[in-house]
Amino acid sequence: MEMDQNVARALLTEGATLVLLDVPPNTDVGIDLKSWTVGHNFKGIKMISPGIHFVHYSAVNKFGELAPRVGFFHDFQKSEFLVRRWDNEEENISSETVPEETIQRLRDNIKELDRYLGPYPYEILKPWIKLTNGISASLITRCSPLSGYVRSALELEHCSDALRPRGRESESKRKRSSRLTMEDKEEQLLPDLKPTPGTELRLTEIPDKHYPDDATPSEITRHSLDTSYVLDTTLKKLREPVEIIGEMQLTFVCFLAGQSFDAFEHWKKLIILICGADNVIPQYRFIYMEFLQALELELSYVPEDVLCDIVASNNFVYRNLCKLFGNIESNSEVDGRLKSYARRLQGRLTAKFLWDFSNLLEEAEDEAPVIVNLE
Repeated sequence: MEMDQNVARALLTEGATLVLLDVPPNTDVGIDLKSWTVGHNFKGIKMISPGIHFVHYSAVNKFGELAPRVGFFHDFQKSEFLVRRWDNEEENISSETVPEETIQRLRDNIKELDRYLGPYPYEILKPWIKLTNGISASLITRCSPLSGYVRSALELEHCSDALRPRGRESESKRKRSSRLTMEDKEEQLLPDLKPTPGTELRLTEIPDKHYPDDATPSEITRHSLDTSYVLDTTLKKLREPVEIIGEMQLTFVCFLAGQSFDAFEHWKKLIILICGADNVIPQYRFIYMEFLQALELELSYVPEDVLCDIVASNNFVYRNLCKLFGNIESNSEVDGRLKSYARRLQGRLTAKFLWDFSNLLEEAEDEAPVIVNLE
């Protein structure tokens, strides 16, 4: 893409520079939505616009096979000169600080260094800003692994069976169950492993319990149909409720650019949580506007092989959006602007994915279970 000369001059003077020393040739190196196989002369990336970016890379072995992707977020400042060095033993970009004298020597020889620096791919800048406009530096600090690196393949270590992450009901509950599913039996055969401390993303924990401690049987049923209680509880853990949109964007970027399946799973959980709420939609109207805008954009970036799965008849995005659109339409306290935006979005999604949103209210009534009052 041809860059406007004024923009080019501004990025040359105000853009940040990332110097990567000793990166082996054929390593896969990228920033944000782009990556390249680098050659012998590669020394880094220049003309990086100030703001948050995601640097990622994959080592390559002697057979030309790429290792799992590793990446890190960095909030680049105006004219910043960031220097990192490749660690051949670890096959990773070292987190150790490069000596100041080395940095200064590189600065002093910037004209010579410049020809070994690749320019930031300007054509991805606007899409990247839209994808990450809710991600702040403080959110990155809170959510990034303590190691500083987001890994597509988590480092695992042995642990006791009680501490093994399961993501479903507890082992004791399943042992009490008279019937175990094939999935449960297969899981019991898995080795007892958990992520090595400091390597996992530190994401907001969504409560497993969907109702208050003092809930009556009928209230428990109501809360199981409406995730408003869980959403409200989750949002109150955050410094600002809108951070949930930033976290959704962060996990999507970690999946899209960082190839992290764990991030993708959390992104799905956030979609299910937000779409399943009804009563709190008017209270968090701004969150819902931001959510719908962010999700529409993200769906246009989902890789084709994944898109084949989520646009199938039973995909979780479509099912949850049906639920949300039905709740927005039927909730009398939701304002006209949000309802109007939701209707327009339905039209765009129907045109793009052929998703049918024509009978939202009828489907919601047909699928709703009968609530029995036991009081």
